[in-house]
Amino acid sequence: MSPPSGEGSSSPSGEASSSPSRQTPSAAPSRPPAFSAKISEVTAGQLKHSWRPGCPVSPESLRKVTMTYWGFDKKPHTGELIVNRAVTGDVTAVFRQLYDWRFPIARMEPIDVYKGSDFDSIEADNTSAFNCRRTTGGSSWSKHSYGRAIDIDPRENPWVEPDGSVAHENAKRFAERPLRKPGVINPDDRVVRLFEKYGWEWGGYFNGAKDYQHFAKGGG
Repeated sequence: MSPPSGEGSSSPSGEASSSPSRQTPSAAPSRPPAFSAKISEVTAGQLKHSWRPGCPVSPESLRKVTMTYWGFDKKPHTGELIVNRAVTGDVTAVFRQLYDWRFPIARMEPIDVYKGSDFDSIEADNTSAFNCRRTTGGSSWSKHSYGRAIDIDPRENPWVEPDGSVAHENAKRFAERPLRKPGVINPDDRVVRLFEKYGWEWGGYFNGAKDYQHFAKGGG
């Protein structure tokens, strides 16, 4: 007598049948977080090395922009720029696009981390903005003193003298243009055009010495 349907059934080989094995689907790779930016006020106490009485703007005229950037390690990071409150919209728009492009930035810290030393900040390949100081080799206030200039990846985009020399040993291999390497800014590339869209001029177009890291609102 055949067993009732569903009981004691076997495979043609005589072995009890089993349900097909189920594999747990692998998790989809996580996507990097979306760009974010937060704007906050700053005080003189937060600018101990970069601001002093007599500077052309007060701390009340400055803002800290805390925002996402894409690193050379191909991972998202959070950095800070101190800029003039009048340009926070420009700054967040530009760096949002740079993040979406995955344009790599080594680090982004206020110059006070380096006790106001532009040289030390450049040595660390630090992207920075406000620093109350004179122009390089001059006596007038730099646009950085107003929080209206940003230096991006200064190792990859160095200040280059007319004779082709650079002040930082780690920047020598980045002195020529055009140069197709990560983080490098070239004449009329999309980074330059992006800043130009918001009225910022590039130091790579300076006569004489070139300042490839430098962007300033309205030039200078």
